Amino acid sequence: MEFAFYFASGVAVVSTLRVITASNPVHALLYLVISLLAVAMCFFSLGAPFAGALEIIVYAGAIMVLFVFVVMMLNLGPAVAQQERAWLTARIWIGPSLLAIALLAQLLYVLFSDPSGATLGQTSVSPKEVGIALFGPYLLAVELASLLLLGALVAAFHLGRHEAKE
Repeated sequence: MEFAFYFASGVAVVSTLRVITASNPVHALLYLVISLLAVAMCFFSLGAPFAGALEIIVYAGAIMVLFVFVVMMLNLGPAVAQQERAWLTARIWIGPSLLAIALLAQLLYVLFSDPSGATLGQTSVSPKEVGIALFGPYLLAVELASLLLLGALVAAFHLGRHEAKE
């Protein structure tokens, strides 16, 4: 399992660097999906399958859909659409595809190899334990984070709405 952790963390670092250095937002989003999947693989290899599943569902699912909608809502005009068509070729998918195939190969290797017993995370964390921790001693932090997200949602709504022209 140490191999799985280090391999997934290497893929996460490489894809995150590509997110930072990408000049096109669509390319950065593709590499961000791979980065989030690699972080989820790190959680799985550490013995936290619930955290890994939440990483995939919340970040790679919901947040990425939100980013795609933001990119679509910008709608910068036909010139930018033509530029996007020129940028979005089959060659663009090579990097994210190679990293995704590497993560898939790692997953298959870990699933079908003999268990060695040398895991980094010795125990597994159950969803009940996560809920008890979040709504026990960390309740104030969870509520403050939810209020911060609510404030960001209201601000995004007011910044993004169009005023009716009279």
